[in-house]
Amino acid sequence: MALAIASTALSTLPFSSRCRDIPQKCFTEKSTKCLVGRSGVIVNATKGVSSVCEPLPPDRPLWFPGSTPPSWLDGSLPGDYGFDPLGLGSDPELLKWFAQAELIHGRWAMLAVAGILIPEWLESIGLIENFSWYDAGSREYFADPTTLFVVQLALMGWVEGRRWADIINPGCVDIQPDLPNKTKPKPDVGYPGGIWFDPMMWGRGSPEPVMVLRTKEIKNGRLAMLAFVGFCFQAIYTGQGPLENLACHVADPGHCNIFSAFTSQ
Repeated sequence: MALAIASTALSTLPFSSRCRDIPQKCFTEKSTKCLVGRSGVIVNATKGVSSVCEPLPPDRPLWFPGSTPPSWLDGSLPGDYGFDPLGLGSDPELLKWFAQAELIHGRWAMLAVAGILIPEWLESIGLIENFSWYDAGSREYFADPTTLFVVQLALMGWVEGRRWADIINPGCVDIQPDLPNKTKPKPDVGYPGGIWFDPMMWGRGSPEPVMVLRTKEIKNGRLAMLAFVGFCFQAIYTGQGPLENLACHVADPGHCNIFSAFTSQ
């Protein structure tokens, strides 16, 4: 709960007035230039885009075939399919913030979904007992709930504060050790990389593969956010976990499905 509160609060705060006055310092000291693969056109990426990613070409797939994407969605962000019917990203500064908010919420959702599915599977094979993610907050642990909440809030507040500082001033939060003959990665908002977060250096290769990997990450994050919402509704309606619901559906798909939520039992 504290994780969600801290992450959501800091991911939805607007930029400060100082940051709005100096937009180039919010994410990068200067506009990053990326090469568009097929057209060979240099694009000024002013949306906090990575310096190691390659923007998508103008004929990229769109959420609705044949539609025209808004001008502020030019393919320079991972997972950009031109979807913004409400025009929420028309403000360049808000678009930077929304991109980071979606990225961090997607990562939290992927962790949450794994934290729900894996323990439930371990319970099904007898390695753990009495697992229920939905009422985990009401269980008794090694400390009382108030102490756990305060400690978790303080730790998450510190971590999120550091992340926010790195958004405002890229590179100011240096967590990489000084190693001989090892160059530190360039500041890249939302993608710290380095030995702690990218030991295999997959995210620091040539621009095109990096864009592919980051697009996969944001797509899986979006799917995980939807999955978590589905898990919540399943738990409220059936009182069971997602794997248990899946097993019931496979055993009797005609009666155990989404439409059964609208029929009397």
